[in-house]
Amino acid sequence: MKSSVVFFLFSFMFCVTVNAQNELPIKIDNSKIKPLQKLLDSSLQTNLREELASHPEWNDLIIQKKMAVGLVDLSNPEQVRFARVNGNHMMYAASLPKIAILLAAMDAIEKGEIKETAEVKKDMRLMISKSDNAASTRMIDRVGYEKLEAVMTDPKYAFYDEQKGGGLWVGKRYGSGGDTNREPLKNLSHAASVTQVCRYYYLLANGKLVNQKRSKQMLDIMEDPELHHKFVNTLDKIAPNARLFRKSGSWRTYHSDSILVWGEDNNRRYILVALIDDANGEQIIRDLVKPIEKVLKKPVL
Repeated sequence: MKSSVVFFLFSFMFCVTVNAQNELPIKIDNSKIKPLQKLLDSSLQTNLREELASHPEWNDLIIQKKMAVGLVDLSNPEQVRFARVNGNHMMYAASLPKIAILLAAMDAIEKGEIKETAEVKKDMRLMISKSDNAASTRMIDRVGYEKLEAVMTDPKYAFYDEQKGGGLWVGKRYGSGGDTNREPLKNLSHAASVTQVCRYYYLLANGKLVNQKRSKQMLDIMEDPELHHKFVNTLDKIAPNARLFRKSGSWRTYHSDSILVWGEDNNRRYILVALIDDANGEQIIRDLVKPIEKVLKKPVL
C-alpha cells in the first residue's frame, strides 16, 4: 500500500514538473533572466553566420544589409544563447511591428487608459493572427502615437533606442489618411531590427512584458497564427505539434517574420526573426527554418 502511495506521489510530482517546464510564460527565477544582449554566444554566432554564408543568395543580401536574422536558443531557459546577423540594422518591416501596438495596448489596459472591451480583445486578435489592417488601425487610434512611442522608448523595454540603431516603431496607420509619427533615424513608418524583436519575444516568453498576467494574455493572442506562410509554412510540415507564436509582415520587396517556437521536445524551442528586402523574401524565409534548426543542433564550439 505504501509503495503505491509513494509511486502515485512520484508520478504526480513528475507530471507537475514536466507541465511547469512546458508552460509559458517560462517559470524561472528573476535572477536568472539576464538581458538578451549579454547572452550573445560566440559558438552559436559562428555557426549561424557560416550557415547563412553557405547560401550565396543569402550571403549577398547580408553583405548589402538587405537581410537580417536573429536567433535565440531557449532549449535551456537557464542557459539561453543569442546570435544575430545585421542585428541592429533597422529595416522597414510592414506588419511585423504590430506587436508594438499589442504591447502598448496591454500597457494602456493595465493602467486603465483603455477599457478591455470585447471589441478591443477581438481587434487585438485580428491584428495579430490575421494581420487585419482595419483592426490594427482601430487599435492605433485607441492607443495613439504618443503612447506607442512612450512604450517603445521606455527604459524598461528600450525597444526603440536611437543609440543602438533604432528598433521597433509604429508611426502610421495601416490604411490611408491620418497623421504620422515616423521614427527619427530613417523616417520609417513601420520599423524593426532583429535584435529588438528577439528581445521582445524573449521578454514575452519570460513573462516580462507589462507583467506575467498580461504576457500570458499576449501569448494567447499570438498563438496559432491564421496565416500559414513563411516560417509557419515550413513548421507546419516539420513540427506540426509545436506551439507557434508569431507575427509577420510583407509590403512590396520587404518581407519579415518573427516566431517563438515551443516544441514538445526542449531541443525545438527557439525564437527566430528575419527581415529581408528582396522580391524572393517570402521564399527565403520559408527556406530559413531547416538550416536554422541545423544550426541549433550543432555542438557548442
